[in-house]
Amino acid sequence: MPDLNDRQRLILALIIHDYIDTAQPIGSQHLVERYSLEISPATVRNVMVDLTDSGYLRQPYTSAGRVPTEEGYRFFVRQLMGQTELPATTRNTISHQFYQAGPDVGRWMRLAASVLANQSSAASLVTAPRPEQARFKHISLISTQGRQVLMVMVWTGGEVRQQILTLAEPVSQEQLTSAADHINLQCEGLDAEGISALSGNFDALEQDVLKLIRDDLEPMNRWASGEVYRDGLTNVLAEPEFAESEPARKALLMLEERSLLDDLLSRTVLSSTVDEVQVLIGGEGNWEELRDCSVVLARYGAPGLVTGALGVIGPTRMAYGKTVSTVRFVSGLLSDLVIDMLSDGS
Repeated sequence: MPDLNDRQRLILALIIHDYIDTAQPIGSQHLVERYSLEISPATVRNVMVDLTDSGYLRQPYTSAGRVPTEEGYRFFVRQLMGQTELPATTRNTISHQFYQAGPDVGRWMRLAASVLANQSSAASLVTAPRPEQARFKHISLISTQGRQVLMVMVWTGGEVRQQILTLAEPVSQEQLTSAADHINLQCEGLDAEGISALSGNFDALEQDVLKLIRDDLEPMNRWASGEVYRDGLTNVLAEPEFAESEPARKALLMLEERSLLDDLLSRTVLSSTVDEVQVLIGGEGNWEELRDCSVVLARYGAPGLVTGALGVIGPTRMAYGKTVSTVRFVSGLLSDLVIDMLSDGS
């Protein structure tokens, strides 16, 4: 997309600000009168024509004003919006609400979803914190009947998994206990990659068990959002863009369909740093369900230990400055809370 001169940047920013407020096409006369511009409506119209030809604006119908395109919004967010921050009174109020919630992770999640929805007037989602990388903690091998062995695997964070292993020939409980002890000694605290790199002396039974442990750990290190807290769905449905239900239905499907949500988070938030805010406009060509929406996402937590995601989904006609600053602030707040919680538990 072509770069813009100062006048084009100003007119684009004013159109986007007004369109966010009104959801109505913006005309040149309106801009001149509202903002007391020292240029004529004809000059503004010429600038709007240039912005339309460049792909930043579009004209819904002949003789109408202009509305931003997805590229217009992207240019605004990346080059015109600048760094914004919530007012101090708002930040203090939100911080006090979390302070009153006490050391309760579930209450933090529900409160974060509520704050995001209310501040952005959009739909919010917050995922519970989860270990950033699943690691082996302990295994027990229990003889059941014949050649079948019950494997009880415990990962860091307390998650317990069970699986039946069928052996080539029966093995005594004493041998099973010895194998489990050896694996526990060698593997405690390792992830799937660390277990694969082990060069210790393992017999055939132990190698079979290690393969099953690796196979169970590997998928856990791909993003799985765990419990998801949502709020503000009615905010999206109330927007004029969603007066017809199909765009809203597709957008809300992203919130409800776990495979879609996990794909979105794994391809965006998981690759970002903690507290970094990402803005996706119109699905960025990757998610048809979000074609009529914008998504503002961030990752929170303790780097290398536990992490979660939060964000809002709304129409592309979103108040980006306030939304981005809200997501950034709540992300930082949750990161501080999670780090404090881990420090207190150590």
